[in-house]
Amino acid sequence: MKIKLATFIKSSANVSECPPDQYPEYAFIGRSNVGKSSLINRLTNQKKLAKTSQTPGKTQLINHYLIHDSWYLVDLPGYGWAKLGKVQKQKLAEMIQEYMLKRTNLTGVFVLVDSRHKAQDIDLDFMQFLGENQVPFVMVFTKIDKLKPGQLKKNIEAYRQELLEEWEEMPTHFITSSVNGEGCEEILRFIAQVNQESIQ
Repeated sequence: MKIKLATFIKSSANVSECPPDQYPEYAFIGRSNVGKSSLINRLTNQKKLAKTSQTPGKTQLINHYLIHDSWYLVDLPGYGWAKLGKVQKQKLAEMIQEYMLKRTNLTGVFVLVDSRHKAQDIDLDFMQFLGENQVPFVMVFTKIDKLKPGQLKKNIEAYRQELLEEWEEMPTHFITSSVNGEGCEEILRFIAQVNQESIQ
């Protein structure tokens, strides 16, 4: 699948403001500065659909994009940005949690992690939260173009070992680059397959 039509629908401050739940919905989330907006723009073949910034924490609302008039791609606020005030951090955390637990058409969550770094507690805790609440998710390793293949393999294996301390197996995962587009076709194929299975 190649995205040829992606339309910004609206930004919402909470779940109650989100668009009607008539389409399957796939949410993208990760730590601030993980490359989420760049990956979304690469997936949708639009350079400025999701706002990118050198300053982490740009996204602070739930942003809905309608893809091919058949499913939503959702850009969620990043977590773990140290410069956000305590009250604002708590507000964003509550908004994200409410969205994950109450959005009835949420079909899958793409948890983005930076392939250059070892497993971060904040990412592991978030995936644990999703697992405990039976929210379907997959992992997306970003920025693989910044690593040599050997180092990438080593980092992903280290992540796998960390996850296997709590999980029976490593979640489905994709390795991606918003620079050269690697992994984007696989992500879109995965979404198309899930959408097809939900129809049957």
